Amino acid sequence: MRTVSSAPILSAVPGGGAIPRHVAIIMDGNGRWAKQRHLPRLAGHKAGVDAVRKVTRAARAMGIEALTLYAFSSENWRRPEEEVSDLMGLLRIFIRSDLDELARENVRLRVIGDYRRFAPDLVAMVDGAIARTAGNDGPILAIALNYGAQAELVGAARQLAEDVRAGRMDPSAIDAGAIEARLDTHDLPPLDLLIRTSGEHRLSNFLLWQAAYAELLFVETLWPDFSPAELAEAVAAFGRRQRRYGGL
Repeated sequence: MRTVSSAPILSAVPGGGAIPRHVAIIMDGNGRWAKQRHLPRLAGHKAGVDAVRKVTRAARAMGIEALTLYAFSSENWRRPEEEVSDLMGLLRIFIRSDLDELARENVRLRVIGDYRRFAPDLVAMVDGAIARTAGNDGPILAIALNYGAQAELVGAARQLAEDVRAGRMDPSAIDAGAIEARLDTHDLPPLDLLIRTSGEHRLSNFLLWQAAYAELLFVETLWPDFSPAELAEAVAAFGRRQRRYGGL
């Protein structure tokens, strides 16, 4: 796996190329990474956490304002109970081991999704991590936990319906901005670049609304092998694209 220091990361981005403000990553391939090495799936998830550390540091070094990581989807509850328990354990470990660094680096931690379905002690840990970094004004690290884009849109629709029923909003006032204001990502910059690792070419119920005009990049690399250098290559590819938003 290639690793680079902060200086090479920055130099890997072509001069004058646009840096995406908001990057989202579907971190796919932990299980296949472990299978290829004849290791248990937990080993793949642990290696995936190591990749999270490296990539989040690289994103900060490159000046990316917000990084959103798809850590646990609303569909992941269908996995074996033991694997779900392992993933929850790794989240606990990540908060304990990395929160100090995030706070020190002025990172603001955000969570999208209904993480309150998790065990009470884990919910308390997540709440504490969010509160501890709430006053920071540097880059945002958003973690998607028990997140599903369709449920997010349903929730926004229900909020709008309740506002109309209560007389707080006229139906004619409902527009894209009204929907966006009720999404989990309402306080994040618009999504510029969405990356999926492991060679799959689908969004898997992730940021469906937000991805409307995002640049999409699908790479073959399994998530545990996705390095800072590959993030720099993705940002460089973004900088070469022309974004017309339907115009000329």
